[in-house]
Amino acid sequence: MDDTYRPTVDDQSDLAATWSHLMGPGGFDGRSTWMLRIDEDRRAIPMVTEITECDEAPDPAFTDGLAAVLSALHEEAPGSTFAFLVSRPGRGVHESDRMWARFVHEAGRRAGVRLEMTHLATDAGVVPLPPDELIQRSA
Repeated sequence: MDDTYRPTVDDQSDLAATWSHLMGPGGFDGRSTWMLRIDEDRRAIPMVTEITECDEAPDPAFTDGLAAVLSALHEEAPGSTFAFLVSRPGRGVHESDRMWARFVHEAGRRAGVRLEMTHLATDAGVVPLPPDELIQRSA
């Protein structure tokens, strides 16, 4: 990754453009979840963390583990926010994408940190997963 790429992320459009730049044109082999830290000055840190093997439903221990990581990172830089992206091959938004977005939002809630809107990257590009679309609806 280019260590000089430090975009300013002031709004949803900036975040979507940042993820599009970082993810490239698609061609994903499997599902991953990616984390990007945004400093208090709203500049993205030139380091992205990938969580692999995300094909199955997240285990409750994953949520606890991610919450602990987020809490520790927040202690290092209290003004930071965190952005997440789910990537996978294919097209369209699936319920499993929303499930992973709910997982990261729950981890952020447990850690007491501020999260940016989660995004999804597929072979068709990057799209936001707005919080109101993450609510599980009864059938």
